[in-house]
This record gives sequence, structure tokens and C-alpha cells, in this order.
Amino acid sequence: MQVQDPTQLAHLLAELRVEHRDLDTAIDRLATAIGRDELQLTRMKKRRLLLKDTIARLESKLIPDLDA
Repeated sequence: MQVQDPTQLAHLLAELRVEHRDLDTAIDRLATAIGRDELQLTRMKKRRLLLKDTIARLESKLIPDLDA
């Protein structure tokens, strides 16, 4: 996915942040549940980490390049 428009990047970032926050909440709930599914918990944590990395990469694209 190649998004170059800053407006589109900002919109995508907002969506990813919401997904990350929702996943974080779900992970917290699952981690405290009795009889939790460890495999599902691990997959959710990996997805959350992937989202965090993607968010960081997109945020760096929004920073203008400065020629020194």
C-alpha cells in the first residue's frame, strides 16, 4: 500500500491507532480471563506489535525531510 498524500496518511494513522487501542483492550481482557487461549493471546500480541511498527513508520513519513 503506497499512500503519499499527508491527509490520507493521517487518516490511515488514525484508523491504525484505533485498531491498536482496541486490540490492547482485548489483550488485557483475554490475559485476565480464566481458561484463556495462549495461542490466540500470542497472535494478538504479534498483531499489536505489527500495528505499532506500522504506525511508527507512517508517522516518520509525515515528518518533512530537511536538507541540512
